[in-house]
Amino acid sequence: MRPSFLLLALALGLATPALAQPGRNGGWVPTSSSNLAQDYARRGEHEKAVFLFEKMPLPEQAGPAVLPTYVSSLLALKKYKEAEKLLKKAQKLYPDDATLGVALGGVYQAAGDQPAADKQWQKVVGQLAPVQVVPVATEFARRELPAWTERTWLRGRALAHNDTEYAPQLIQLYTQTQNQPKVLAETLRLVARDEQQLPFVRNMLQNALREEKDFDALEKLLLTATQEHPDQNAYSELLLWLQVQRHDFTGALVQARALDRRSHADGVRVLELAAIAQQNKDYETAIEGFDYVAKEYRNGPYYTAARQRLLQAREAQVRETYPVDPAKVRALVTEYDQLLAELGRTPATAAIIRSLANLYAFQLNDRAKAMMLLQEVIDMPRASDEVVDEAKVTQADLYLLKGEPWEATLLYSQVEKSHKDSPLGYEAKLRNARLSYYAGDFKLAQSHLDILKEATTREIANDAMQLSLLIQDNTVEDTLGLGLKAYAAVEQLVFQNKVPEAIKGLDALLERFPGHSLADDTYYLKAQLLRRTGDFPGAIATLERITNNPKPDVLSDDALFLLARIQEEDVKDKAQAQALYNQVITKFPGSIYVAEARKRFRKLRGDGVQ
Repeated sequence: MRPSFLLLALALGLATPALAQPGRNGGWVPTSSSNLAQDYARRGEHEKAVFLFEKMPLPEQAGPAVLPTYVSSLLALKKYKEAEKLLKKAQKLYPDDATLGVALGGVYQAAGDQPAADKQWQKVVGQLAPVQVVPVATEFARRELPAWTERTWLRGRALAHNDTEYAPQLIQLYTQTQNQPKVLAETLRLVARDEQQLPFVRNMLQNALREEKDFDALEKLLLTATQEHPDQNAYSELLLWLQVQRHDFTGALVQARALDRRSHADGVRVLELAAIAQQNKDYETAIEGFDYVAKEYRNGPYYTAARQRLLQAREAQVRETYPVDPAKVRALVTEYDQLLAELGRTPATAAIIRSLANLYAFQLNDRAKAMMLLQEVIDMPRASDEVVDEAKVTQADLYLLKGEPWEATLLYSQVEKSHKDSPLGYEAKLRNARLSYYAGDFKLAQSHLDILKEATTREIANDAMQLSLLIQDNTVEDTLGLGLKAYAAVEQLVFQNKVPEAIKGLDALLERFPGHSLADDTYYLKAQLLRRTGDFPGAIATLERITNNPKPDVLSDDALFLLARIQEEDVKDKAQAQALYNQVITKFPGSIYVAEARKRFRKLRGDGVQ
């Protein structure tokens, strides 16, 4: 015996009476000797650990506090036979613990005898009792044996005589192993049996679906399932969710209508889907959805909201179809007037009056009429505080259009104070920040933006972050901010709808500050303005100043996506648009535009996207 082991043995002999103590329920609690052995094992001193473990009573050796470490130390020393004997003794002592059989198979595997390991594990799975399913599957998973983990869960399912038993565990397993066909099969089986599992299934699919072919496979399965089982709402719910994820709002609208009819929801499902479509600038689908609710549920609770949102969607479509057609704007004004005549000028329609004021202010340049309508909303008894303060924000915008920034900031500040820590208050603060930015007071603007970057409204927080970065990036080298002041002045012209003057200002900026860090921002803004005027060749040429640059810029994906949209929507060159969308997908896989680019690419390719 080596000197170190002799000393260890002497120490052990002195401590023998305290080796183990019977615990509650017949178990054994670890002693100081056990703790010392565990410590040796952790430090890789397995010979010392095994020497101590061997001196313990069998019940303690086989206990859950000691056995795993004892076996690991034996395997580390390649004492496979000793490990096998130990586990077989433990099995006799605790015959109901099936995880011991899994560990025994692990010993055979460590010894290089895979057939013996598989035979042992098959024996464990074949002899499972229902109460042993979870611990055995958990042990297989801990050992990173997914095939045996799956067999255990499936055996448990057979024992339960229930084809959805352990479905969540199997879905999680298949997600981890990226077995997409089995993920889809399990999820569909689960929601068909229990619609309450829809949130869980959606969450798991969100994690599991990574490639376009996976989305395609699920969509095909769901389309078939909805046709074969039209009364099974779960399939339609899942298909609706999937189509929204893919930005296929036209297809989603079909499902929303079907669900709405079956659930007698008075159009609310369609209304919600149309609102999502509008947020994503799919105005055709939004208009179709709002129009459906207005026509089908004329006496329903959502009729007024649908009529109002219908006009708002049409207005957004008119504003973003370039060049803006004044005749269509006037037609919208007529429709707003007709709706007000139908519903009356009441607190319930105050928001409609405000929308009408926006048209007069920003599209027809009739500021006097706009101010009169806004004042009507503000003075209306019992109008909601939200709508009144929204009207005040628009009034402040009008003062800014008129070149009266002091009046504007007073109104923005009023709303900011009365709606603190709310989306409208954040919006007012953002506009105050922009007002300071337009005036070239970047320090004051930044103080507002630093607060807004933490806003709970993601869109406002993102806008604040973008403006903040614009200020930071363009005041590092140009410490006086001369280029940025010129750019901010142009953005104020854009806000005032003075597009020709803004384009001239951008050209002057490029000439005055050649090579400035704002060059790509200037080209991008100029392209947007040229598109608004209907100069599509000019917009394309300007965007190509960014996209043809071999050195990518932060706006490269923005420019490429806008270029693709112009080719698709304005020039009507479908082939060129398809090629450009494909470039967005391949060149900028992390871009926020990838999902929309993929949808548009597939539609142009004729993949049957509804």
